[in-house]
Amino acid sequence: MSFSRTISIGAGAMLLATACHHAQPADEHMAHMSASDMSGQTSGVAGQGAVGLPASNNAAAARLSASPRHSEWVKVPWEPGSRDSLMAFIVYPTTSNAKTPVVVVIHEIYGLSTWVRGVADQTAAEGFIAIAPDLNSRVRGGPSTTELARDSAQKLANQVSMADRNKAVNAVAKYAMSQPSAAQRYAVIGFCYGGSTVWGHAINGGINGFSGGVAFYGAPPALQGTAAPNPDSLAKVSKPVMMLSGAKDARIGAMMPAIDSTMKAMKKWYYGNNYPGAVHGFMRAQDDPKAPARDEAEEKANLDAAKDAWPRTVRFLKTNLGVK
Repeated sequence: MSFSRTISIGAGAMLLATACHHAQPADEHMAHMSASDMSGQTSGVAGQGAVGLPASNNAAAARLSASPRHSEWVKVPWEPGSRDSLMAFIVYPTTSNAKTPVVVVIHEIYGLSTWVRGVADQTAAEGFIAIAPDLNSRVRGGPSTTELARDSAQKLANQVSMADRNKAVNAVAKYAMSQPSAAQRYAVIGFCYGGSTVWGHAINGGINGFSGGVAFYGAPPALQGTAAPNPDSLAKVSKPVMMLSGAKDARIGAMMPAIDSTMKAMKKWYYGNNYPGAVHGFMRAQDDPKAPARDEAEEKANLDAAKDAWPRTVRFLKTNLGVK
């Protein structure tokens, strides 16, 4: 089944940057940040976030701590036979299925954070083996479980080429599919920098078993000097792709109509949604309080977007990975 829909926020100005890690308005990534991120203090938010969704930023640590699922850190060779390894966090589901497909969860520009590990945990709760690689492993000097400060992680992320990102995704997908309980199928989901990595992986083609990807607020490569998608790159996409963004992210929103029309013209399986009132980073933000003052309308829009986007993502994964 193939369908495509993009809810547009209007034409908007086409900006030069096309991937989440390029130059962009100073406040775009602030949407990822809750009151606790920006003040250095805990926000006092009780509970573990909305049931059935990945934890919000403020709830991620508690959700991980309370998770009943088995998780562990693993070192994975970048390539077969290589002594050079990257670090990844893997979570196993509780399931009666003999074989379980794999979902690779790609972090934001801020690195392999507690929040991203929380997304991996929720992905496993949906019935998949989830593995989240640290794409910064090589440029940080080797595999490590230490969570970097955001500024440090961002500086490192800007040094990681798309070629190395693809190598990392290939490596952890192969590792996860080599587990005795794994099916030989995988999909990729990612956020921001990870969303653009999903597009890069779909364009690259992945390895045997690749079945599709979901890009949260991350765009495919653009034509040089424009924000229009590069049709030569998109022509290489052979698996289903979804792109989910928030309409307050004007840069991504301005690109989505052209992505939509290009993918349609090429008869690719693509679905896009630009959620009204939601910000860049809505899945992490959800309804966490926003510093310095709460914006209840924005928090509601973010949570509403998450409540649509996550079940839609799970349905996409189950359909394309053959899970009933």
